[in-house]
Amino acid sequence: MKTIVHKADTRGKANHGWLNSSHSFSFANYYNPERMNFGVLRVLNDDTVAPGMGFGKHPHDNMEIISIPLEGDLEHKDSMGNTTVIKEGDIQVMSAGTGVFHSEYNKNQDKEVKFLQIWVIPNQKNVAPRYDQITLNHDDLKNQLSQILSPNQDDDGVWIHQNTWFHLGEFEAGTTVSYELKDPNNGVYAFVLEGDMTIETQKLNKRDGVGILETNKIEILADSSSKILLMEVPMSI
Repeated sequence: MKTIVHKADTRGKANHGWLNSSHSFSFANYYNPERMNFGVLRVLNDDTVAPGMGFGKHPHDNMEIISIPLEGDLEHKDSMGNTTVIKEGDIQVMSAGTGVFHSEYNKNQDKEVKFLQIWVIPNQKNVAPRYDQITLNHDDLKNQLSQILSPNQDDDGVWIHQNTWFHLGEFEAGTTVSYELKDPNNGVYAFVLEGDMTIETQKLNKRDGVGILETNKIEILADSSSKILLMEVPMSI
């Protein structure tokens, strides 16, 4: 087993006034040749957007884009005709494929919106653009890992064009759980959203990340009341 640890305070930072973002991997003006990606996981941005502000209309192509709101309400509009609002408990996915324009704005004028923006490199190029979102059952997250994304249209959660599985879980202190990889050739990137956790022997705190390679199973202990996102991804692009 190999591990790559990214402590929260080592992430790239960008503060544009209306946007305060932390980048786990190289993005925009943050460039670190040792932190370009974790396999096909290309972007993991931890964004806070000021009231009423947001990302204006801009293009994407050939990328799978996942948004996970953590607090507040995020309004999405795109060139496929979708206008939606996502909030904590929702999962949004967009396959940019042959090309799509979209905007993301803080719906509220009186509070921030916080969300994760995640990009995964697809295993198919130039697919037809598509959009989907789901609302999770909060009870499904309690003291267990709940699948929120997979490669399969008929499986739990949203789906994308890649051999990738995401799981979310919320744990009481002292809870232990194991995760078995769906594909032993994949790696897992674990991102602690809240609390303190031990993954194998690695102690992690809020917003720390760890990449885990060359194993088919990982053990997780919640050292305090905690929330975690696990992203199992192919390591070859």
